[in-house]
Amino acid sequence: MASHRRPKQPGRARVTVLTATAAAAVALTSQAAHADPKASKSEVKEKVDKFYEEAEQATEKYNGAKEKQDKLDQQVTDLQDKVARGQEEINKLRDSLGSLATAQYRSGAVDPSLQLLLSSDPDGYLDKASTLNQVSAKQASTLKQISEKQRVLKQQRQEATGKLKDLAETRKVLGEQKESVQEKLAAAKEQLNTLTAAERAEVVGEKDKADGGKGGDGARAGRDSSRPDLGKDLPTSGRAAAALAAAQGKIGSPYVWGATGPGSFDCSGLTGWAYAQAGVTLPRISQDQANAGTRIYDQSQLKPGDLVLFYGDLHHIGLYAGNGMTLHAPKPGANVRYESMGNMPFQFGVRIG
Repeated sequence: MASHRRPKQPGRARVTVLTATAAAAVALTSQAAHADPKASKSEVKEKVDKFYEEAEQATEKYNGAKEKQDKLDQQVTDLQDKVARGQEEINKLRDSLGSLATAQYRSGAVDPSLQLLLSSDPDGYLDKASTLNQVSAKQASTLKQISEKQRVLKQQRQEATGKLKDLAETRKVLGEQKESVQEKLAAAKEQLNTLTAAERAEVVGEKDKADGGKGGDGARAGRDSSRPDLGKDLPTSGRAAAALAAAQGKIGSPYVWGATGPGSFDCSGLTGWAYAQAGVTLPRISQDQANAGTRIYDQSQLKPGDLVLFYGDLHHIGLYAGNGMTLHAPKPGANVRYESMGNMPFQFGVRIG
């Protein structure tokens, strides 16, 4: 006969041991997670910096795709307008031939060629050039105009179709780059949320050292955006001076990916906006701005207002401010500010003529 006795409960001593063991495990886990706060913050900063750099790379690709999309949009619109106007001109020419045919019909003599032209397949007629000698000189001239306009119209339609295809592909790339930026920023935010408010401010750059770790006035400039010692070098031109002055007027403005001012900027958005205030139009993205003037590889030869490019793929750009400092829109979470060029891998400068 089966037993219906209740299973034996663990003794108080055993429960105590299990509870103590679990508590010890939790304590050890907690100690392991917080054993070295400085190392944890350092690790978070490394990850955040990596995500921000990748986000900026994706941002410049997004900017390039956006610029291409805007150009294609305009080209498609222009082509569609041309096609519409061309079709309207052809319709008017056909109408004029129709009026002529009506007059001939009333007089009892409709030209066979006009009958063919006004049939259900008028385009087929235009391939029969031999019939042109059957019409009057005026009619022949009109028919030739129609033929030429149809040829141009066909080319424009084909071009518009190609542009629309390019536009669809560009929009796809644009969406992918936008998603990539958002993913990188979300990953960075997730890492930052593991820190205290003070630690987050330090990691995103509010406490970055503007003098590359040397301390002193440069470091304070990185924190409060005040003017550091920029030396006594003068810009090489009035336009360079005007661009630098415009950018200085935006110190403290937030970095926002894809932004071109005047309230917020990404890196190439700031340089492009600054030079626009000086009457110079620069390309949208940093890689194209790198080809907008004369390159200067010797950092000692830089002058205030020169563009300065960083990283091997040239995904970051700023304005040289003097004394080894750049004025730039650094990264998400940070504002337009001065910073030591030694904080980033300098590639070369560009002097706008």
